This record gives sequence, C-alpha cells and structure tokens, in this order.
Amino acid sequence: MSTRALVVVDLQNEYLPTGKLALVGIEQALANAARVIAAFRDRGGLVVNVRHEAAQQDAPLFTPGTDGVRINAAVAPREGEPVIVKHFPNSFRDTPLDGLLKEAGVTELTIVGAMSHMCIDATTRAAADLGYKVTVVHDACATRDLEFRGQVVPAAQVHAALMAALAFGYGTVTTVDEYLAD
Repeated sequence: MSTRALVVVDLQNEYLPTGKLALVGIEQALANAARVIAAFRDRGGLVVNVRHEAAQQDAPLFTPGTDGVRINAAVAPREGEPVIVKHFPNSFRDTPLDGLLKEAGVTELTIVGAMSHMCIDATTRAAADLGYKVTVVHDACATRDLEFRGQVVPAAQVHAALMAALAFGYGTVTTVDEYLAD
C-alpha cells in the first residue's frame, strides 16, 4: 500500500480566464498539474480530487451546478478516483479527506492546485498539523493579484511569499521538473 497521495485542490473552471475568478498563470499551472497527475497514475498512486463549492445556491462564485464548479477537463478525475467537495479553504475542514487518507495508509501528501494564497495554504498547513509529510509543487499552483490597503500585490509576489512561508515551516516546496526527477 502506497504511503503517498496526490491531492489536487480546486483546479476548477471558475479560475480560468472564462471564469469569474481568473488566476494569473492558471493555464501553466493546469499543464504542470496534469504532468504530476499523470506520473501518479502511471505509478498506481492515489489521486484525490478536491472541488470547492459554495454552500449557498445563489453564491456569486463556485455556484453549485454551474460550469465554474466543474474540475477542469485537463485534470479531470478518472473513474474511481475520489472527489471531495468542500465549502472552506481547508480541504480537511468538514470533509472526509483525512479519514480517506488514513484508511489508505497515507503518510505523505503532494499538493497541487489553486489558489496558492487560500486553499493551497490552508490545506498544506492543515495537512502538516495533522502529521502528514507535505510537498507542494509550486508551479502546479496559481494565484491572483491581491490588494492590501490600496496597494496591489502582484500574483507572482503573493505566490512567492506564500511558498516561502510554507517552505519555512510546513513542508517541501518544489517545481514539477524537480518533483518528477525524484
């Protein structure tokens, strides 16, 4: 039984340029995530797909039943792969994710997805707090420009600051090429 799983977080249509919350670099992040997913599948590894959905039917983003909540076709789950639906940034909060991973004997997680500053951050920190050894493939993740007190923080800086923080205390942060070379 493998002790490693891949958690694919929120790579959904809402984040594409055609969605309501477009991310900087989402197309490249999707392509890189697809490479990591393919490698996991080739090795027979556990791929867990996480999909964010608003709890309210009339939510402006991630509205249930819309194209925006669908996992993007480039990284679509295969039949039989678990899909976890969440309503909070942390993929473990009020979901069966931890139980599913423990039942499968998983002790190490690889995380890819969106958004770096929200769900990747919250999920990575929670995974580490739960005792998992965590690796984030940072170029298989994407984020967006943010604003703080009238100052726009470019997505590249948001992403770099977040990945630096995760690497400092929560796990390994690597590139897709470095990850696949291991």
